[in-house]
Amino acid sequence: MFAGVFLFSAHLGWLDPQITTVVPVLKSYWLLIHVSVLTASYGFLGLSAILGILTLILFAIKDRRLVGEERVKKIEYSIREALKINELSLIVGLSLIIIGNFLGAIWANESWGRYWGWDPKETWTAVSIAVYAAIVHLKYIKDWYSPFKMAVLSVLGYFSILMTYFGVNYYLSGLHSYATGDPFPIPVWVYWALGVLTLLIILAFRNRKLEEN
Repeated sequence: MFAGVFLFSAHLGWLDPQITTVVPVLKSYWLLIHVSVLTASYGFLGLSAILGILTLILFAIKDRRLVGEERVKKIEYSIREALKINELSLIVGLSLIIIGNFLGAIWANESWGRYWGWDPKETWTAVSIAVYAAIVHLKYIKDWYSPFKMAVLSVLGYFSILMTYFGVNYYLSGLHSYATGDPFPIPVWVYWALGVLTLLIILAFRNRKLEEN
């Protein structure tokens, strides 16, 4: 569903009468394949970010003085179950974004005569892959791994996707910037959202430890 929302919004351009004929490089069947795979990866990674936020909320309310001993056990069970789905979503999302990046390289070779050129969009896709590869492999580092850290990183990691999907288009110029203009001002609600997220992480940090099964 999340990927569907991304695809729906990405194809609303035909509604704008100011948009003219697309550039020749976009008149390719690779547009559908490459963009669809990457957008699907954004959907799975977005699901992971949502699960991370829900997990942080559960951590924040996991206080025996507020909910009682029995409810705390149920919350911890929910945290573990959400973590399992989160990790699966991360793996699928990372796999799709890697596949989509390789498909984009094939398209780039057909269009521009090279597989990789350190274009801002390409670079930030590589950054996103590196970020999520580190997050996925965190569970294999026992001294660093914890459900709380996975929840935080699955949320913070999505900022690399937002930069790749939105930031590069609005604030950087390159071969993937087809409609660049004046930089789009960052909405005020973004700062409020960051503040709320920071507060949520701080509240969740207090109850970050789970009882052993």
